[in-house]
Amino acid sequence: MAGNSFGKIFKLTTFGESHGKAIGGIIEGCPAGIAIDFSKIQEDLDRRKPGQSRLVTQRKEDDKVEFLSGIFEGTTTGTPIGFLIKNTDQKSKDYSHIKEVYRPSHADFTYDEKYKFRDYRGGGRSSARETACRVVAGAVAKQVIPEIKITAYTQSVGKVGLSSGDEIRFSEIENNNVRCPNAVVAQQMEAHILATKKEGDSIGGVIFCHITNVPTGLGEPVFDKLHAELGKAMLSINAVKGFEYGSGFEGTKMKGSKHNDLFNTDKTTQTNYSGGIQGGISNGSEIYFRVAFKPVATLMKSQQTIDKKGNKVEMMGKGRHDACVVPRAVPIVEAMAALVLADYYLLQKINQ
Repeated sequence: MAGNSFGKIFKLTTFGESHGKAIGGIIEGCPAGIAIDFSKIQEDLDRRKPGQSRLVTQRKEDDKVEFLSGIFEGTTTGTPIGFLIKNTDQKSKDYSHIKEVYRPSHADFTYDEKYKFRDYRGGGRSSARETACRVVAGAVAKQVIPEIKITAYTQSVGKVGLSSGDEIRFSEIENNNVRCPNAVVAQQMEAHILATKKEGDSIGGVIFCHITNVPTGLGEPVFDKLHAELGKAMLSINAVKGFEYGSGFEGTKMKGSKHNDLFNTDKTTQTNYSGGIQGGISNGSEIYFRVAFKPVATLMKSQQTIDKKGNKVEMMGKGRHDACVVPRAVPIVEAMAALVLADYYLLQKINQ
């Protein structure tokens, strides 16, 4: 299987399956001499881990990361950083009913078609459990670029979301189960998720990400534009169906005279419809983008599908699943953004 690595200089390769003994990764290209705050890494892992609230899967994983190499006495050595997260609460029997059956809109069918074999236990390699490795690497990447601030939050769940007039308070993001920066809207989102869960169904949503203190010059023209790499990073996350940065699709409704970001004499701009990126290169303004997540494919209600032989069958999900992945995906979005920015930051240093 190809496609297990991400990045050019700051590069992450992950391994492991949802119901295997462990998942883990190798980080290459991390500079030597960076003092690592392990508590910040664990903090981001705790934000992503299962079982953290009644809204998400009740799989109980501590998600304690063990570093195997590349860090000595709390400081990076410049050599590959190997790490491991052990799986401790697998219940593979919950998936025995789909051994010969394809869940609608899941990776079951495509994996079988491509590899002629699949690990049906929790989706194997296609499981979102792999994203814990991204969070570890992203937390390390944040410490490579500590001056850059990355903040993501839940903007909407289904049709319930923040309106233009709603107050945004970043301090509220970690004070509620949905990671919304508005306490009132957060309660509405949580109620919507719980009602959907009670129906045995699932719901999607949108995550908004702000990135500040980005230096000018990050990104490469033509094929390696900064926004193109951010798009690839976000679209590589499980369940993501859309990415837009800056004015996005709304910008298509504007005239150029309104959409252009006019310059101030200090080289800042009066507006930021560009989303902090022009010509594929950061311009020093805030980078902002939105990521759309589909409803979870595995439902706790009966659906018609087919088995490996093409026979129509009825199936229903069993075990522990998220009714909405968005709250747990917030730290994943931040992590992938950090991987991109750390990679381009190091590339820029080489080019200077």
